Amino acid sequence: MGPILGVILLWLGGLSSASFYAPVHRIRNWAWATYWISLGFVAWLIMPMLGALLVSTDLFGILRTSPGVSLFQSYFFGVLWGFGGLMAALALRYLGLGLGNSIALGVCAIVGTVVPAVVEHKAGLLIATRGGQTILVGLVVCLLGIVLCGYAGVLKERSGAGVSNGSTPAGEFRFARGLFMAIFGGIASSFMAFSLISGAPIAQAAVDAGTPDVFKNIPVLVLSLAGGFTTNFIYALIVTMRNHTLGDYCLPDRKILLANFFWSAVSGVMWYAQYFFYGMGTTRMGQYDFASWSIFMSSIVLCANLWGLALKEWTQTDRKTKWVLWSGIAVLVLSICLIGLGNWIDQGA
Repeated sequence: MGPILGVILLWLGGLSSASFYAPVHRIRNWAWATYWISLGFVAWLIMPMLGALLVSTDLFGILRTSPGVSLFQSYFFGVLWGFGGLMAALALRYLGLGLGNSIALGVCAIVGTVVPAVVEHKAGLLIATRGGQTILVGLVVCLLGIVLCGYAGVLKERSGAGVSNGSTPAGEFRFARGLFMAIFGGIASSFMAFSLISGAPIAQAAVDAGTPDVFKNIPVLVLSLAGGFTTNFIYALIVTMRNHTLGDYCLPDRKILLANFFWSAVSGVMWYAQYFFYGMGTTRMGQYDFASWSIFMSSIVLCANLWGLALKEWTQTDRKTKWVLWSGIAVLVLSICLIGLGNWIDQGA
């Protein structure tokens, strides 16, 4: 039941991640950076602290007794991850929720799965065991699904359907610019996996202090996400001062202002939920815990494309483009099933 529960939790995390950006179309009279850092304040500072306090009896004692190098590395990799998250978010702005997530998170899935496996000397499991071989096939299938979704985006732009709709602001569909940000954002976003690996001593300290094993990674997220907030806050501050949009925080129309803060908070809570579920799910994946990242990323891409369809990002595309998109989604579903099967094979052996 362990790996199956792990896949379910990772799936819930993917659904939360794919859904967090949907409220952006309800934001009025705010610059994008204002919305982004407002949701970030909730997602990267308030919720991680609240979540850790809820699942751990002595959060500050855990952090105080953890190795300094682990604290620093968790935060530092969080800073690097924050840069990737920012780039990936800009990719959503220029490509739309479905396509932007497909490319950025596909790159992130491969890098964040394979590299940690090499670092932890588990790469041999991908070849030496039946479960590992199944997972390896799942990773390749995942990459194929990403390519298909990306190709659908190319067809969308060629058809002239790259116009304002869904989660893409008016006139901002830019495939080349969005592709660049999605690829480099995806690479840098994989540092979250490294942050959690570096935080293993913190997680162990949490368990020693009485935190249930399924919640042991939650205290690590306090540092990881604080690092991400640092990067994004600096960016938002620079852009806000340059564009003179500080007044966004005190709009004269209080109804719009409160609505903007509310939807930003909703986005922030959903954003944090992805790593809350991810942190629990990865503890149930056994020796193939490094594959958790790929399952997580694939489920995000799948759910994000479903959101893209719901938000009518593809309504003006032709039948071929929609067929390629749905093929990519189907392949991603298959990759999730293969990776989950690979975990189950050796867990049950």
